[in-house]
Amino acid sequence: MSPSTPTTDLNKTNWIVEVTEDVEHMRSNFDDERHWKKHSIYRVPDCVAKLNREAYWPEAVSFGPYHHGEDHLLPMENHKHRALLHFLRRSGKPVERFLKSLSDVAQELQDSYHLLDPWWKEGDGEGAGPFLKLMITDGCFMLEILRTKIRLRGEYASNDPIFGNLGGLYIRPYIMRDMLMLENQLPMLVLDRLVAVESDGMQDHEFVNRLILEFFFSPCTPNEKMGKCLHVLDVYRKRLLLPGNPDEVGPEDGERTIQSATELEEAGIRLEKSRTDSFKDISFAGGVLRLPPIMVNDTTESKFLNLMTFERFHDGAGNEVTAYMYFMDDIIDTERDVTLLNARGIIQNDFGSDKAVAELFNSLNKDMALDENNSLEALRNKVSKYCKKPWNKWRANLIKTYFRSPWSILSLLCAIFLFTLTIIQTIYTVSPAG
Repeated sequence: MSPSTPTTDLNKTNWIVEVTEDVEHMRSNFDDERHWKKHSIYRVPDCVAKLNREAYWPEAVSFGPYHHGEDHLLPMENHKHRALLHFLRRSGKPVERFLKSLSDVAQELQDSYHLLDPWWKEGDGEGAGPFLKLMITDGCFMLEILRTKIRLRGEYASNDPIFGNLGGLYIRPYIMRDMLMLENQLPMLVLDRLVAVESDGMQDHEFVNRLILEFFFSPCTPNEKMGKCLHVLDVYRKRLLLPGNPDEVGPEDGERTIQSATELEEAGIRLEKSRTDSFKDISFAGGVLRLPPIMVNDTTESKFLNLMTFERFHDGAGNEVTAYMYFMDDIIDTERDVTLLNARGIIQNDFGSDKAVAELFNSLNKDMALDENNSLEALRNKVSKYCKKPWNKWRANLIKTYFRSPWSILSLLCAIFLFTLTIIQTIYTVSPAG
């Protein structure tokens, strides 16, 4: 017998004991469901991130634990500390009050993060451990950034590198992009608690929601209440999905894909811009397909990849953004489709060539799955059925050929008039004299 045999047998025995104890203490299915439901901020798996790592990687600032301390983000830490001091001075309240408010919900905040490193939990039960320090510092910085557009004039020097005029022009666009990354979120509870202490309970979660909406969508922000949200990305997504004038939704048998935008017009469907920019304001009736306007720029790819990844990993989030991107991918095949949608006011191209925009939409859904019972399935099938009717295509060709301009209409009427006169003359000539 080799010298290693007893150790091997001992390891085997220990493993059996550990597994047996784990089985005895294993949570019920209900406890497992409750455990997973606590998560709202997720690590993006390598199998997803490898397709476009830059879309999930913050460039200017880290929020939360996942990217904290990375070398390229360290310069922003000094600015975070300055923002914390400004926030505390303006509130007139000691940092201990904010710390106490967050420590009361520390476990809930930690549970929001999927796969949180245990190191972050050390010391929080004894006071300001690393996790609570991070939450307060990052939370105050985020609130100060959210207030830059309308509420902080005069608070910072005009030449402040982050909060000054040049900072707003050159740095804050990167911060805005980073604030919409799934791995770079703070639980909304952090912002709610900080604002509640700051205002002595006068401001609630809707006040924070309003700050976020004004920051990302100002000045065209509706007055609808957003309700309780999970984080900034969740607020942004819900704003995109505010009630519009949606067509019927629900499962319906039919084809999974539809034709491109140019082919839809050739089939007799007219494309028009919706009255709102809500992704729920998509409708099809009377041969008219209405779609919300969308601005395409350098942040579009990262923004929508993170929104779709959030829908992918958060149970109950829905699939409206993913369904919209699949629909746009279907109707955009080439640059001709982008040109047409641009002419109809549906796509506002601030990205590059129409070909580049087409390639962007065609790449966003790579390796993404879409539930067949998605929010646009019924509309998709309705459009497909319309295109299959020969009368609709014949009518579209007739309008395109003969009614495109007033001269075409006049020519057709003259032809009909001359044809009618010819028939009358023929009948008069053939018929016997009375």
